Amino acid sequence: MDDKSFSSPVRISLGAMGLRLVATAWEALECLRNQWPQQDGLEYKRAVRINRDALEGWMTPAKARQAFVQAAQRAGVFIDDRTNK
Repeated sequence: MDDKSFSSPVRISLGAMGLRLVATAWEALECLRNQWPQQDGLEYKRAVRINRDALEGWMTPAKARQAFVQAAQRAGVFIDDRTNK
């Protein structure tokens, strides 16, 4: 199983744990499983599945990143870098 890099890192804020840049499907999966504020809901479950599938080669890194961003938006932890430019 090879890690899959995202086209650009995803910035999230995990409260007391601070800011985090997530740049690969492995990092996304680790973050979702170990640091996520709410481990339920459709977006969360979808992000876990798609990032795991990306690691197995069944899904593209772009789809994995998109699913992670959607889960982060739903959980209220996503930081949109475009608003800072």
